[in-house]
Amino acid sequence: MPAPLGSKANPSKYDVYPDLAEDEPYFVIRAHDPLSSALVELHAHIGAGHAGAAHNKLAEIMALTSQKPPRASDSPKYRETFLISAAMEKWRETR
Repeated sequence: MPAPLGSKANPSKYDVYPDLAEDEPYFVIRAHDPLSSALVELHAHIGAGHAGAAHNKLAEIMALTSQKPPRASDSPKYRETFLISAAMEKWRETR
């Protein structure tokens, strides 16, 4: 059985990892994350201009996240995620 599409063993033809600039920030969402598939689908709906579907998927994500208490907003993992987001924006502004 072949490895799943989008895995290290079977990367998507749109996989950007080999094309990343040495200084380009990136963020990986793994299948292990319970929100991963919904977040990737949300990204696809937004990129395709499917506003209604994106709205529905975001509502689904919010419902999933309300089922368990969130990590503290000052957790090191989330602080680093916000730093990566800011680095991405700054990187784009300089290109």
